[in-house]
Amino acid sequence: MLFNSIDFAIFLPIVFILYWFITNRSLRLQNLLIVVASYVFYGWWDWRFLFLILISTIIDYSVGLGLKKEKKQTKRKVLLWTSVVVNIGFLGFFKYYNFFLDNFITAFSFFGMEIKASSLNIILPVGISFYTFQTLSYTIDVYKHKLEPTKDFVTFSAFVSFFPQLVAGPIERATNLLPQFYKKRTFDYSKAVDGTRQILWGLFKKVVIADNCGEFVNQIFGNSADLNGSTLVLGALFFAFQIYGDFSGYSDIAIGTARLFGFNLMRNFAFPYFSRDIAEFWRRWHISLSTWFRDYLYIPLGGSRGSLRVKVRNVFIIFIVSGFWHGAKWTFIAWGALNAIYFLPLLLKKSNRKNLDIVAEERVFPTFRELLSISVTFSLTVFAWIFFRAENIGHAISYISEILSSSLFEMPKFVGMKKALKLIILVIGVVLMEWTGREGQFAIQFIETKWKRPFRHVLYYAIVISIFWFGSRLQTFIYFQF
Repeated sequence: MLFNSIDFAIFLPIVFILYWFITNRSLRLQNLLIVVASYVFYGWWDWRFLFLILISTIIDYSVGLGLKKEKKQTKRKVLLWTSVVVNIGFLGFFKYYNFFLDNFITAFSFFGMEIKASSLNIILPVGISFYTFQTLSYTIDVYKHKLEPTKDFVTFSAFVSFFPQLVAGPIERATNLLPQFYKKRTFDYSKAVDGTRQILWGLFKKVVIADNCGEFVNQIFGNSADLNGSTLVLGALFFAFQIYGDFSGYSDIAIGTARLFGFNLMRNFAFPYFSRDIAEFWRRWHISLSTWFRDYLYIPLGGSRGSLRVKVRNVFIIFIVSGFWHGAKWTFIAWGALNAIYFLPLLLKKSNRKNLDIVAEERVFPTFRELLSISVTFSLTVFAWIFFRAENIGHAISYISEILSSSLFEMPKFVGMKKALKLIILVIGVVLMEWTGREGQFAIQFIETKWKRPFRHVLYYAIVISIFWFGSRLQTFIYFQF
């Protein structure tokens, strides 16, 4: 079920009414309702894959209880690795089986050895990368004695399958989300209003910005061999705002929806395109994934401690694994490696934690140096996005080669240029709105206290009208494929 669908527009009010008016006297009933609603929400796409969520839930619930009872370290490790192998095994089979098989055959063919093996027609379960990492965080934290395992299977099932963030995050930690299912929840009008506002802004970024940018991205990347360099630059810029509007829009809807039910999800985006260096960008982009890899992979490997070789190794591991997490394509690995190269100079100069504050905090305009740093970081990010979006490495190289040719200085030319100019104006408007609201949790949060009621309502109505105006065609979210 898509957040931007009529189905969800009907589903959400029904669950909301049942949650607050029918099951509100029993915390256990509320949690059970969340489980049922979440399974309906996920099963709306393909009910068969509900069994994967159920199996993962049962195994990690059982492992958690086993870790609580078991005192011997060797047996605790066996339990932990049972969870890791099963969860990563499912993820590896559905997401990476054909990738490894095809590359295995290609590698042996290079040495003149022919191997006959056929790939499988595997459907990637939506959200498997997200809920797999979420359940893994539970067993790892229980193993490390950071969290007491739950004995309530319904509560644990609700944590694993919580529908607002089930298929595309944020990837919640058990230490943050699971305890919230134990607390009695009372309806908070101000939280609900704030959540609704965040949902509205998320829908706007998805439907109005991302989906419209996506039309031109598909057109330009799909016909890149016939277009000049300046047009390809425009295509890369459109993709930068497509993926940001799409994914941060999803996160806003997820966080806002959770607030309607009395839950606080972790922040997943913090205006990343205003970052002053790549390290800051990764602290602000897909925060739940980057912090997951930091805590469960980077730090256990040694982090930024140790010799220069160890530091460099860890940086490349964390970024390449992050790229590979996105999908079984060499372009994602190249994208991760490129970001590692961006990050290394900051680490070696020990300036990777230089920009921890909000840019131009309590100021209207950035300094020239801040503006220059933001521009350079954004340009590097857009360049890396070319690999992320390209069909293959060859496509990415040819795309970049044309950008670096003399045709870069020609005027952009492609079908729908007039419509694209209107979209550029909309994108600029969103950037200005996000710059104005960059000190909040999301862009339009600030207007509640800084704008008078008539102006607020004008903005809300304008956003709603634009969503309906541009939302005639239902388009899925980019990160559903990851």
